[in-house]
Amino acid sequence: MRYQDTKISLFPVGAKQAFHLLRPLPARLPKRAKHDKTVLSPLRKLLSFAKLMMFIAVILILPSQTCFAEGVAEPVCIQCHSKLPEKYSKPVELWRGSIHAENGIFCNGCHGGDPKDAAVAMDPAHGFLGVPKETAIPAFCGRCHVGVMKDYLKSAHGRMLGKGGPTCVTCHSNHHVVKATLDLISEKNCSRCHSFERAGLIQGAMKETETMIISIDGRIGSLKKIGADTDKLEKELFAARNSFHSMFHNVNVELFKKESAQITADLKKIKAALDRKDAANQKRKIAGVAVVLFLLLIAVVLHLFKKTYD
Repeated sequence: MRYQDTKISLFPVGAKQAFHLLRPLPARLPKRAKHDKTVLSPLRKLLSFAKLMMFIAVILILPSQTCFAEGVAEPVCIQCHSKLPEKYSKPVELWRGSIHAENGIFCNGCHGGDPKDAAVAMDPAHGFLGVPKETAIPAFCGRCHVGVMKDYLKSAHGRMLGKGGPTCVTCHSNHHVVKATLDLISEKNCSRCHSFERAGLIQGAMKETETMIISIDGRIGSLKKIGADTDKLEKELFAARNSFHSMFHNVNVELFKKESAQITADLKKIKAALDRKDAANQKRKIAGVAVVLFLLLIAVVLHLFKKTYD
């Protein structure tokens, strides 16, 4: 293999310069004294070996990037509604900014129907459900959010279902469904129906744990971007976050205080696992940098040594 013919496009400028310094000697040597060939033959091998080691060291330092091409076609519902008057196109606009859109949950995920065939997209025979009645909203959303629905139905909110009490869409909206965070628990939202006093107590108690969840989620996202295996950690965080957020639907301050301790302990375990991964990555980077610097030094020495025989 002739290394000078290999194209390398992912390395920093410094690494490219180092590879340039390590270009192998020509296959044919000029006529020189016998002792010159004796020295240059092993020198050529050393240069090639140093170049190979440089390649491995830089691979150790550079994180592997994983790119995914998302080519999921939008369902016919969106294609059609987007072109209609505002009354029918507004839901699409709202949906595009939702957590559902972010996670690839389209119209048929909630409303049913055939997302590929416009002729039967709204045909009940093909599973179309349409818009649920107010009292059916919890069960409608509960097809996916089973645990949350159960907590809601047991709560003061759920016991008021059909009697003027709030449903899922009252707090979470219908098409512009936002990610569940403490921002939803606010005086502006809660005081539409009652005083903010109890909700404010729960919000204050949740703040520390919620901050930990956001921090852990960000760290997992950073590791995922560099190609690290985060599947187990993501599932653990998903379970802990869902358990934590579902407690608010009980609207029970004492229950929250009792169960939040276990959730916090689970989050600390996830955080400890992230700390270990970060420490391992840091060690790998330091080792890689040390190897690169050492090989650069060897490269310079060998280059100067080679020039004495040119």
